[in-house]
Amino acid sequence: MKPTHKHVTEDCQAISPVLALVGDKWSILVVARLGQRTMRFNELRRDVEGISQRMLTLTLRGLERDGLITRTVFPTVPPRVDYALTPLGRSLLEPVTGLCEWAIENKSKLAEARRVFDARSENRKSVALLPAA
Repeated sequence: MKPTHKHVTEDCQAISPVLALVGDKWSILVVARLGQRTMRFNELRRDVEGISQRMLTLTLRGLERDGLITRTVFPTVPPRVDYALTPLGRSLLEPVTGLCEWAIENKSKLAEARRVFDARSENRKSVALLPAA
């Protein structure tokens, strides 16, 4: 079966890598932090709670590869490296900020929905374990 709307498939293929990028919690957090100001590696590591050195390195490389951040090395001893958003990265701030605000506004609703779902799932398991009459 051939798709009737080829442009939709092409759009989805173009959107998927972007969604994978912004769906990565570390990338979102790093972009949000760099939206405040230029930062050094260890500043980012302290600011982004829970991120390992390795994961921060990988995240920064990915963001740099996608053209969202710049990495500037200063010839000092020890070398100083600054990370900053590019204009493309800055343009991502608005949707990222919107997503963050939505998550904060709906945190309790999401938690309640999960609690209700988990309780229903637990009840279904209990019923399934009852012996047949």
